[in-house]
Amino acid sequence: MDLDSNEVVKKIEEYRETKSCSQATLMGICDAAGLPTEELSLLAKGFSGGIGGTFSEGTCGAVTGAVIALGLLGEDESQIIKASKKLFNEFKEEYGSVTCGYISKDGDDKSPCVEVCLFAGEKVVEYLKE
Repeated sequence: MDLDSNEVVKKIEEYRETKSCSQATLMGICDAAGLPTEELSLLAKGFSGGIGGTFSEGTCGAVTGAVIALGLLGEDESQIIKASKKLFNEFKEEYGSVTCGYISKDGDDKSPCVEVCLFAGEKVVEYLKE
């Protein structure tokens, strides 16, 4: 898969204006890959706010959206699983946690949301090129 990182970033920023982190990350990556985004948006709805608004208990939507994108765009199941684990670990190392509530202060501070979506999107591009 030959995705353009700059296109992914642009699309994620665009979608994040109106969509959740899970939706924006998934839609941005998949739009850049030429997949239909409105239907994909539906897949990611429930992951908003750390899976159903659980914030302090749920995984960041940027991570879940990126993992869904890896599953859609990757070709080999074992590589998708390996890349998903790598994303999880690198995201946790970068942000101190993969928990939405930790990153967004239980949804009270969404200022890091665009950044985490971009980080996850760029990692997906990197992994798909490996």
